[in-house]
Amino acid sequence: MKKRIYLRLVFCFLVIIAATFFIYPPKDSIKLGLDLQGGMHLVLDVDIDDLPEGTEPQEAIDRALEIIRNRVDEFGVSEPIIQKQGKKRIIVQLPGIRNVDRAIELIGKTALLEFRLVDMERLGEAMGGKIPAGYELVSKEGEDKATYLLKIVPEITGTNLSDAQVRFDTQMFNRPYVSIKFDGEGAKKFAEVTGKNINKRLAIVLDNKVKSAPVIKSNIPDGEAVIEGNFDLEEAKDLAIVLRAGSLPAPIKIVEKRVVGPTLGKDSIEKGIIAGLIALLVVTTFMIGYYKFSGIIANLALLINLIIIFAVLSLLKATLTLPGIAGIILTIGVAVDANVIIYERIKEEFKLGKTIRAALDNGYKKAFRTILDSNLTTLIIALMLYQFGTGPIKGFAVTLSVGIMASMFTAIFVCRSIFDFIVFRYRLSKLSI
Repeated sequence: MKKRIYLRLVFCFLVIIAATFFIYPPKDSIKLGLDLQGGMHLVLDVDIDDLPEGTEPQEAIDRALEIIRNRVDEFGVSEPIIQKQGKKRIIVQLPGIRNVDRAIELIGKTALLEFRLVDMERLGEAMGGKIPAGYELVSKEGEDKATYLLKIVPEITGTNLSDAQVRFDTQMFNRPYVSIKFDGEGAKKFAEVTGKNINKRLAIVLDNKVKSAPVIKSNIPDGEAVIEGNFDLEEAKDLAIVLRAGSLPAPIKIVEKRVVGPTLGKDSIEKGIIAGLIALLVVTTFMIGYYKFSGIIANLALLINLIIIFAVLSLLKATLTLPGIAGIILTIGVAVDANVIIYERIKEEFKLGKTIRAALDNGYKKAFRTILDSNLTTLIIALMLYQFGTGPIKGFAVTLSVGIMASMFTAIFVCRSIFDFIVFRYRLSKLSI
């Protein structure tokens, strides 16, 4: 008996130590959602009306989702949410984002990269309105507003791109440019194109705008090229990111943009903490006032319960949202509910003249079924909310589910272990309840 009680206490102590380890320091262990730390919420619409022939709309949307996710990952956003909504929409949530315009430009750029031959000889005629068949006029970006006559069909596209990195031109005051590299098939095509068109211009076109149009001076067999322009470092980095991630299979447009400022997020956290502390104070005061010493044990279990909740959230790498805080506050009430049921059962046993050990045994045994049924039904509802709900609802469901399971552990196992230890250690004949 003595050994079993001490083993249970040691187990409880180890759980508390492990839980505390997972949540320390809180700033690094608990990830905050969009509504708490600020950020950006976008609803994107994929234009599936102009897809290439033979491309399935659903396949194009899945591809767009993957490319956007790759771009966001390289952009360095922590814990983004990127998911489909309906038939052709994509939800993007970027917590902690500060440069909103840059993020929108990065996500929304189609990034269709093409290498197209330039016809300088017939440019004058084309500018006069006589555009040859198979060619089109395309303008150049930047300060140089030149216009080029390009072949419509590209010689090579970005589908054969294997890498894109930012480099610096030491001859031009470390001006940044983007160095690109093709895969085996692309390198072969590039070598063939450059070998057959020496002294001609090959335009590098991104989203139907000429970035540069260098003269081919020799065969380039290694499949490497550069994209130059009046880039600053940030623009060069973003261009490299979208090229590495690949071009979107269809244009996208933003149908909803919502920005949550960090000040609003901070205010939400402060109000959530105040609400939680008030709830905790009211509940703990009631438990001590009504159940005396037993109420203190219930309050201790409640604190352990909160530590376990935050530890599990950290372990699962879950994101804490404002509805999640609401779930934790609700858990405070749910956690002591089990203690109330147990304590009332124990008081009934005392009225029947049972000894303290018999009252504890019968009280916990008779209350267990009721506690299990009530918590199980709530847990089922929480799981349904998680399964069918969206971001904020899922945050509420996660914290509620974790809180329910933690409260059962603390009320039934932790409190019982403390009661058994006190009764055994001090040989009590009465219980303050």
